[in-house]
Amino acid sequence: MKLGTLRQGGRDGTLVVVRKDGKVYVPATDIAPTLQAALDQWRTAAPRLVELAGRLERGEFDGQPLVAEDFASPLPRAYEWLDGSAFLNHVRLVRKARGADLPPNLLVDPLVYQGGSGAMLAPTDPIPFQQDDWGLDFESEICAILGDTPMGVPTADAAPYIRLFCLANDVTLRNLVPAELAKNFGFLQSKPATAFSPFAVTPDELGDAWRAGRVHQNVRTIHNGVLVGNCDAGQMHFSFFDLIAHITRTRRLTAGTILGSGTVSNAERTRGVSCLAERRILELLETGEARTPYLKPGDRVQIQALNDAGEDVFGTIDQKVAVVV
Repeated sequence: MKLGTLRQGGRDGTLVVVRKDGKVYVPATDIAPTLQAALDQWRTAAPRLVELAGRLERGEFDGQPLVAEDFASPLPRAYEWLDGSAFLNHVRLVRKARGADLPPNLLVDPLVYQGGSGAMLAPTDPIPFQQDDWGLDFESEICAILGDTPMGVPTADAAPYIRLFCLANDVTLRNLVPAELAKNFGFLQSKPATAFSPFAVTPDELGDAWRAGRVHQNVRTIHNGVLVGNCDAGQMHFSFFDLIAHITRTRRLTAGTILGSGTVSNAERTRGVSCLAERRILELLETGEARTPYLKPGDRVQIQALNDAGEDVFGTIDQKVAVVV
């Protein structure tokens, strides 16, 4: 099942069911007005949404033509946005870039930060540009949207709490990161609003690609029309199950919590990159100079994940960088 949120209908948008090919949709407001409302009553709402999706696939409804710009983030605002760093190749590269040591427990203790979730960017919203020396960067990620999740969930018991998956562009201001982390109190200014894909899909929609707590699909990143990354999201060191066990160690989570994988990153150079920071550190290691600039006004970033049939599973995040006025 593929769900989306239209921008119309108030701050939390309007819930729709999207056909598998991503071309048409039908409103789902008779079941739940918003995706958050559906998550709040998932046991009763989900079967009805599945039924509606089935009827749409069978052609019982014509559906309304889909216009990408009409869609908000699946959750225009979320109760929590927790972002991991489950791809250790990314951790190693970005830490090397800023001259930071690797955590001694890197292999066994996931890195997770809590980001701002009150105003998520839509998949076609501009990426705000403020200052050139802040080092504006994109980060392509896979995300899970959780249902109500109790405290102390073991890794082995985590699967039932995942409701949906989507993509994210977790924007980072690279040059603000070192000074913030030097305070030993986490990110804030260096992590502005995140954008999400137009569609969120249930795990069964992924078929065999969803296994062992990982989404085994390639996440494609296109920068100014050039494919810069085709990275395997299945190479997460920590699975989504591991991340859920980690974040519930001392707290319970409410339905609508978004959990990010961190930047999808592979050690194979032929896979490319999912952020400019990785490309820059690789250039520095190879030539002694980071040549690729960070994002500038007018730059375009597209993020998508194609399945084995070449279908755009989550829809495409398609953003341009624009000056904030």
